[in-house]
Amino acid sequence: MPDFTLGVTGNIASGKSTVTGMLAELGATVIDSDLVYRELVAPGTPLLRRLASRFGEEIVDDDGSLDRRALGTIVFSDPEALADLDRITHPAVIAEVDRRVAAIPGGVVVLDAVKLIESGHAERCDAVWVVVTDPEEQVTRLMKRNSLLAEEARRRVTAQPPLEAKLARADLVIDNSGSREETRDQVVRAWRALPVNAPGELGPM
Repeated sequence: MPDFTLGVTGNIASGKSTVTGMLAELGATVIDSDLVYRELVAPGTPLLRRLASRFGEEIVDDDGSLDRRALGTIVFSDPEALADLDRITHPAVIAEVDRRVAAIPGGVVVLDAVKLIESGHAERCDAVWVVVTDPEEQVTRLMKRNSLLAEEARRRVTAQPPLEAKLARADLVIDNSGSREETRDQVVRAWRALPVNAPGELGPM
């Protein structure tokens, strides 16, 4: 088991991956819940079949893979559908993440998950960091990352859980609204303050 489990969360396109990438360079083992989810919904998997049963076969591409854009169009415009998606996927993702955490022999493991708090998985973490950024910056990043129009990107940002609940649970808030160097300074300071670490250094960026 790891010596310390750190949860990193934040709403969509807030910069969680930027922060967890820096933590990986500092020596942490990062488990990205979204990547775990992608593996669990690979063609032919039980979880993908459950999603198709709930949301329709149109979310499955001709090659059998999940059409994430089609699924996103459904769930980010319908709060009930989004809640169903979470209800179906969260237990499977959490179980697989926990299995991987248990196999890590020591050190710091970082759980990167957008719904870390809402799913209850934060309760298994020794500390929780919340990454925040300006909402308009979230929209811009999402448009670029997912090749979305502004209206669709804004709809997805708006569909996220209220940030206040995350902030209330946070042991630390990382403000990713500024430059990469400013975010890096926050991450390094917080890393050095963890009770289990020898100080680490980030390489050039």
